[in-house]
Amino acid sequence: MLDAIKRLFAARPETPQPPAWPEAEAWARRRSLAFRRARDGGGFVAEGRLDELPWRLEWGPPQRAYIAGRELRMRMELDLPGDLQMLLLSKPLMDQLERQTYESFTEGLQTQIDTATPEEMRWLVMFPKVNLNAHGALRERFGAASSLPSAVQAWVEGPLAQQLERALATLLRFDPPFVLMTLRGRAYLRMQLAEPEPAALEALVTLFEAAARQALRVSLSPDESPAALDCPDGDAPATVWQTFGAGKPR
Repeated sequence: MLDAIKRLFAARPETPQPPAWPEAEAWARRRSLAFRRARDGGGFVAEGRLDELPWRLEWGPPQRAYIAGRELRMRMELDLPGDLQMLLLSKPLMDQLERQTYESFTEGLQTQIDTATPEEMRWLVMFPKVNLNAHGALRERFGAASSLPSAVQAWVEGPLAQQLERALATLLRFDPPFVLMTLRGRAYLRMQLAEPEPAALEALVTLFEAAARQALRVSLSPDESPAALDCPDGDAPATVWQTFGAGKPR
């Protein structure tokens, strides 16, 4: 009798779990994106395409110590030149990372940056700061660094600058940690985002796609290629990044 009762309960189908983020899932469906929960159940993944180029969006626990709560991150493989290393980040975050880097060297007696240090912190030490004075609405709220400073200026202008200005009035109005970068042929976006509201997801995807298109334009235009922008003689500068090993950012 006991065995029969056990079999009865074992045969009952599990009750389907309602979506943990129904509004985000509905947004993904409207955009014809692939959507699934992360394996640990703490977030979700959405995948789409820009023309024929796939991109991936993740929302869940942060992968960076400077982000509290939940993080949204995006990445896209663009096959950019390896030396096209560009970083744009919110000004408060830049100040924070520079301060932490300084303290780690002065208080911890550290003599070199190791591979455990996020790329954002490495680049602020390794690369020149980029002058954003041509973009009045952005220069007070963002900082930038690059092995090719002129490439960043070409990257930010036009559509990307417009999307960033819009974000400053909405998503970025309180200056949350925000990073946009190109690294090893890919474009990356990383931001602190407590709730995955559809309007926020839509705005960030639009901004990221503008950044990806602009990065492709910079890399493909003869007059705005990395070599032409910062090396008049046509010789691209050697990258310092390779001295830190081959680990890929997540």
